[in-house]
Amino acid sequence: MFFEPEPATREEADYPPRPGWPGWFAPPKEEMGAVLVSDVALARSPNVVITVPTIRAFSTGCLIEANVVMRQHTLSAEDYEALGMSVYPHMIPKAEAGQLPERLLRFGVRFGDGTKATTVGQRFDGVRLRQDPPSPPRLSLLFGGVSMRSGGEDAAVSLVGLWLWPLPPAETFELAAEWPAGGVELSIVSVDGAAIVAAARRSVPYWPEDAESG
Repeated sequence: MFFEPEPATREEADYPPRPGWPGWFAPPKEEMGAVLVSDVALARSPNVVITVPTIRAFSTGCLIEANVVMRQHTLSAEDYEALGMSVYPHMIPKAEAGQLPERLLRFGVRFGDGTKATTVGQRFDGVRLRQDPPSPPRLSLLFGGVSMRSGGEDAAVSLVGLWLWPLPPAETFELAAEWPAGGVELSIVSVDGAAIVAAARRSVPYWPEDAESG
């Protein structure tokens, strides 16, 4: 054998199992979710449009599915590339204490009683996430990849999931976005919380027989 693997230093069984994503951070993997068509344009600038085409309701929360659409337009090739990379918070250098990076794309929700949850300061290391639920509500930023579309290289669509845990109150609440680097000022739209709660009752498990036996 030309290339030989390194000898094992510890038995595999010695390592504790890696914890899965906790329920407050991501949708349940056993559940299908019920889709609501939204078709909301959350924010728009000369180079960026953020839309919310659908919301998927689960028994434990809802996944707000956002499309971040970018075009080069007035940007240089370097600035356009940097803008595309800054969709991902872990690619952005930390700002000074008490400040938010200009390149940070941020989302948030606010309920009628003034309670808020935002994606600012989110960790992306699953090992370091607490398994026990934090104080609700929580809004987690999840990534689905880049949507393949026809056309030139001067435009792109990134798929972003916003997991809101737990389910919102059955009343209208606010969804907000802001992205200074993309020219997006604070933009707020209203979301029907009652429709989300109603849809969550239609969410079913992928394997109903397992749920019944459990």
